[in-house]
Amino acid sequence: MRIQCVFSAALAAALILANTLAAAERPPVTHPRATSGDTVVEPNWNQRLTVTVGPEKADLVGASDRVLQAAVDYVARLGGGTVRVLPGTYRMRNAVYLQSRVRLVGSGADSVLLKEPSVTTKLAADTDWYDQEITLADAAGFEVGDGIALFAKDKPKAGRTVVKRTLVARSGNRFKLDRAPRENFWQIGEARAATLFPLLSGENVSDITIEDLTLDGNREKNENLDGNHAGCIFLQDCNRIAIRGVTARNYNGDGISWQICHDVAVENCASLNNTGLGLHPGSGSQRPVIRNNRIEENNIGIFFCWGVKHGLAEKNRLVGNRVGISIGHRDTDNLVCHNEILRSKSVGVLFRPERGRDFAGHRNRIEHNRIVDSGDEKGVAIDVQGATESIVITGNEIIETREPAQRSAVRLGNETRDIRLLKNTIKGFATQTDKQ
Repeated sequence: MRIQCVFSAALAAALILANTLAAAERPPVTHPRATSGDTVVEPNWNQRLTVTVGPEKADLVGASDRVLQAAVDYVARLGGGTVRVLPGTYRMRNAVYLQSRVRLVGSGADSVLLKEPSVTTKLAADTDWYDQEITLADAAGFEVGDGIALFAKDKPKAGRTVVKRTLVARSGNRFKLDRAPRENFWQIGEARAATLFPLLSGENVSDITIEDLTLDGNREKNENLDGNHAGCIFLQDCNRIAIRGVTARNYNGDGISWQICHDVAVENCASLNNTGLGLHPGSGSQRPVIRNNRIEENNIGIFFCWGVKHGLAEKNRLVGNRVGISIGHRDTDNLVCHNEILRSKSVGVLFRPERGRDFAGHRNRIEHNRIVDSGDEKGVAIDVQGATESIVITGNEIIETREPAQRSAVRLGNETRDIRLLKNTIKGFATQTDKQ
């Protein structure tokens, strides 16, 4: 018994010591040095690597995606820095593939990345998942270096398969791809190729800044490619991305889309006249910050996709979108506050019904927003559908300036629970709260 007590006392002393050490603060870094492999703490250098790109009088002269890509790759090879895009219109036949620790900064409205018109054709021969080439029925408009999307119907899934690649070699109508598609593109699946791509693309990269650029998707001359694959900006599996002062407009798809990307900040940007989603924090994205943006005339202004958590959408101006803000599949613990949501064509704020309680978006807060003139004569400003739970809707100004007609300020689905409506100002509606 004595041995056991001694061991217990020793264990208690060890736990006390461990807790004491855990509570101690680490000494601050006051005189940092550049140390191999340390990407967190570094001296504040007075001058960093900067490469200019432009139609003339630049370090790299040109006005295409190729010269932009060359600058990004050069800066990335030396450990990071800034690519400064000088005024001009840059004709895009492929995406610029971003790299870690690179800052891409333009001259605002004077630095325009414009997507070239797309062309589409069927495949004239089958491509298996391991092949690294395609044969086109009509190669007119396709060039080596082009970014493309491959499409095929996926009959077992009643959907379609989409893969993005680059054409790197050619003999007549046969083109080599930069990588094998890893999917089958067969004629029986109506396989085809189109010159479609994001204007800026990042995959598995981190610590990137995009600033003061105008991205134009040329939507009237391009086929649609949705936001799970493209947009003016498309990011996949990225971390710590800052997008500031960027205009993303006229894309036949999304304005800015990021999928499974964490700590993305989109601030002081404009997403205008895109056929898809204005801003698309995509599946699994954690802690997005969406602040001070202008989001107009898109299908949906801000679309919280699947499993977006701990996000902030603040002080944005959303005008004339079909849906202002959409929240759904396991999107939890997000704050939507101090936004203006004006003249949404269908709904101001929508909580999607999903597939039951386990899939719905719970514990979100809608606070201090101004929501004006939502939908048609049966329009709804805030529509909480499905089995959504634990939503706080507080301090909002919900206004209808047209005739009341059959419009509702807030509509609650009959499976919803714990929806708290607190201190909202509601004016001009036929029904303030409609419980279905």
